Parts: sequence; structure tokens; C-alpha cells
Amino acid sequence: MADTTSHLTWLALGWIAYAALHSLLASLTAKAWLTRRWPCCAPYYRLGYNVIATILLLPLVGATYAIPGEWLWRWVGLRAWLANGLALAALIGFYFSTRHYDMGEFLGTRALREKRADAIEHEGLHISPLHRHVRHPWYALGLLLIWTRDMNAPLLVSASAMTLYFLIGSRLEERKLAAHFGATYREYCKQVPGLIPLPWKWLSVAKATTLVRRAKKTAINPEHGLDS
Repeated sequence: MADTTSHLTWLALGWIAYAALHSLLASLTAKAWLTRRWPCCAPYYRLGYNVIATILLLPLVGATYAIPGEWLWRWVGLRAWLANGLALAALIGFYFSTRHYDMGEFLGTRALREKRADAIEHEGLHISPLHRHVRHPWYALGLLLIWTRDMNAPLLVSASAMTLYFLIGSRLEERKLAAHFGATYREYCKQVPGLIPLPWKWLSVAKATTLVRRAKKTAINPEHGLDS
């Protein structure tokens, strides 16, 4: 029991360290610092960021499934069908949402091809169909995916850590977007919920188009899109 508690503590600390490093590397300060200090590395920044994030994620996922633990709850019968159906819907949502992202920009391959002189993403404000219903669709789909799984203690620790990171990360991302797009993005935030869709709070296609056009005219530094 003591060993399991110790393992769970280290797992939680691992997620905290991962989230802190992930947020630090995603910050405008880190990107600007690298651009000034090592401009030759700027085109590789986004790609390297994604590679590092993936590599560091693997031991945390491995530990989550390696640590033993009794089941806290398991979905059975009709509830299992519902949970798995929701998880499948989340995966389908991820797949179809990629059509509305510039994946070259997101992955970092475009910056590498263009040999950019800075480490900042060059994507203007865009509002995809999912963004018209929730400000952070990938985070929302991620939450749906992780909380529809059977849950033991290590899975609960990881699910809780990821949920907390999504909440904090979404706020940090919004702060950057508000700095770039000013009143236009703040208006968008007032009309669309953050992580949980609400039937009475969404944007029409016409309104979304208007906000995107306005952002192109008023952006202080239009180098960020909606990426989560």
C-alpha cells in the first residue's frame, strides 16, 4: 500500500513537471528568447516542441498503466456502450477537426520548410465549426475521452492532472490570444463557452465570419490561431 501511494505521488509530480515545462516552452517569452539567442534554431522550434512533448508524455502514460490499482469504477452494460460511444465520437471529432487546422503550422513542418526567422506560429484567428460551440474543442474532446474510461487510482491521478492542465492551459492560451486579437477575441469568449458546450451559447457561421474578418484588420500581432 505504501509503495502504491509513493508511486501515485511520483506520478502526480511527474504530471505537474510535464505541464510546467509544456507551458513554459509554449510561452511567447520562451519563443522570443530563443529567436533572439539562437535564431538559427527558430524554424525547428515548433517541431522540436512537439517531439519533446510526445517523448516526455510516453513515460507518464506507461507509468499510469504500470502502477497496480483496484478498479474504482468500471462501465458495464448499457453504460459501457454509452461511454465507449462517447469516446468513439471524441476520436471522430479529433479526426474531422484536423480538416479545419493548418496541420503543417501546428506540427511545425511549415516553419521548417519556410526557414522562418522566428519561433512564433504564423496563423491568424480562425473559427472552425467546433470552435463555434466551444473555445477549446481539442481539450473538450480530450476530457470526454479520458473520463469515459474505466478508472483505477493511477488512471484517476492522470485524468485529474490532465483535466487541471486543460483548465489552466486554456486560460493561458486565451491570455495570449486576447493579447493578439484584443476586443475581437474577448467578444468571441463572451459568446462561446470554454470547455463544455452549452445549447444556448454558440456562434452562427455569419457571426464567426465577421469576427475572423475583424481580427485580420485589428490584430496587434496576428500570429496565433485557435489551436486547442
